[in-house]
Amino acid sequence: MKKISTLLSVAIFVMACKAQEQPKVPQTTEKSSYYFTHKPKLVVGIIVDQMRYDYLTRFYNKYGEGGFKRMMNEGFNCKNNHFNYVPTKTAPGHASVFSGTTPKYHGIIANDWYDKDLKKSVYCAGDESVNPVGTTSSAGKMSPHRMLTTTFADENRLFTQMRGKSIGVSVKDRGAILPAGHSANAAYWFYGKDQGDFISSTYYMNDLPQWVKDFNKSDAAESYLKPWDTYYNIETYTESGTDLNDFEEGFEGKETATFPYDLNVLKDKNGGFDIIKATAYGNSIVADFAIAALTGEQLGQDEHTDVLTVSFSSTDYVGHNFGVNSKEIEDTYIRLDLDLERFYKALDEKVGKGNYTVFLTADHAAVDVPAYLQSVKIPAGYVNTKEERAQMESFLQNKYGANFIENISNNQIFLDRAKIAEMNLELEDVQETLVNEIIGYENIYKAYSATTMSTTSFPIGLEALFQKGYNQKRSGDIIFEYNAAYISYGRKGSTHGSGFDYDTHVPLLFFGKGIKHGQTFDKTEITDIAPTMSALLDISFPNGAIIGKPLEFVLE
Repeated sequence: MKKISTLLSVAIFVMACKAQEQPKVPQTTEKSSYYFTHKPKLVVGIIVDQMRYDYLTRFYNKYGEGGFKRMMNEGFNCKNNHFNYVPTKTAPGHASVFSGTTPKYHGIIANDWYDKDLKKSVYCAGDESVNPVGTTSSAGKMSPHRMLTTTFADENRLFTQMRGKSIGVSVKDRGAILPAGHSANAAYWFYGKDQGDFISSTYYMNDLPQWVKDFNKSDAAESYLKPWDTYYNIETYTESGTDLNDFEEGFEGKETATFPYDLNVLKDKNGGFDIIKATAYGNSIVADFAIAALTGEQLGQDEHTDVLTVSFSSTDYVGHNFGVNSKEIEDTYIRLDLDLERFYKALDEKVGKGNYTVFLTADHAAVDVPAYLQSVKIPAGYVNTKEERAQMESFLQNKYGANFIENISNNQIFLDRAKIAEMNLELEDVQETLVNEIIGYENIYKAYSATTMSTTSFPIGLEALFQKGYNQKRSGDIIFEYNAAYISYGRKGSTHGSGFDYDTHVPLLFFGKGIKHGQTFDKTEITDIAPTMSALLDISFPNGAIIGKPLEFVLE
């Protein structure tokens, strides 16, 4: 009997030990559920392509209460927000906003750039290893494979064990692909020509979801092949210049760049459905598609935060065509404000007011048309890059008996390093010699060698912007900047790319769950956005976010 009692005691002891070895899964408590309940169900990151900060203030009185003003009145306005690198172009801008870092780390140094190994130009999103989905065109052979770091959307996917979705939408492929990140569920972009559909690539899927097929079949694109006239009476558009002037390009098939534009009549001479992208209606079809994506992808419908990136790119096409001071730009922003209002109403309805967070910024701004600036006596002008290159090549031929220039693009000079080595010349000496030559050219304001970028630290000024945009493996041997408001472009329309304020100063608005109401004139930088969103979501920062910091004053 005593032996049985001892055996029972031992058995009970062993069972108790095993129970301790296999603790029960803790029940959900108020504390543990906090990490689900305090987070937004959906984060929407909006980029308005080529939006200057002063478009918020110049056109303020033309905006309704539900778009830009809603963000300012309910959310937080960072009024002194800037890009902290050059070049200020579309692909680097989209990558930097969502990765929290600059081309120095994420590697997207331009829209397309000269590849020093391949000895040819490559496109930021081009990928021959994937196939188009939704089209047979090579416009679908795209992926984010050239971006070297994660986005906050990637980090959210990792944090949620891939349960949180990431979807990118734009008329531009790079505007959809780079923000959504490497692990995105999908990126969709608009293919015009004779098709007028949203497409994707096999990087994401083998076939378009049914909701995308339904959208493409709905004749949404056809509905925008209609006259584009000003939303309000053109006489009230006092915030922009005259409609008929010498500073705008316009469309093929129309004698003057003046309202109205009949897109159905003009489409055949302007790329078919592509003409939609170059008008205010391009933003409208993106808003249509983004609203459809809320339901089609079931975004914001569970406890795992989803990310939707939306890039309104038609503002860039209109800006390039008509310039900063045009009636067309004013009308495009008035109509974009209306598109934002209906998009936010859809978010209220489908996700729930107070359940989502939105930020809005730009990928770069733009300079006024230099010809216009000249007409009002402001220093500005144009650069002849062919003459400039010929002058450089002649100098090198006279100096060394050889021309070492392989490529000049994105204000960078790529040298033939193999030829320099064959001639037993020091690369650094050739770089510095050419820097000293071109700094004497009339319109070049700054020039630095790759060696200087790699060995010298610049904390402020244009030099600091050069350095944050310089990627040691991908950038050229020499980087230069033109004088303020001097551009390599046609005399009509405008462009961007510099480190001057007209290209770097862009809006930054936050509103929704977890966001305070307020404003600041303290300087913020574009690379602060991704860390701020990561902090809001309590997730890891993007892996290259060495430069950005969370904006604590924005968060509740």
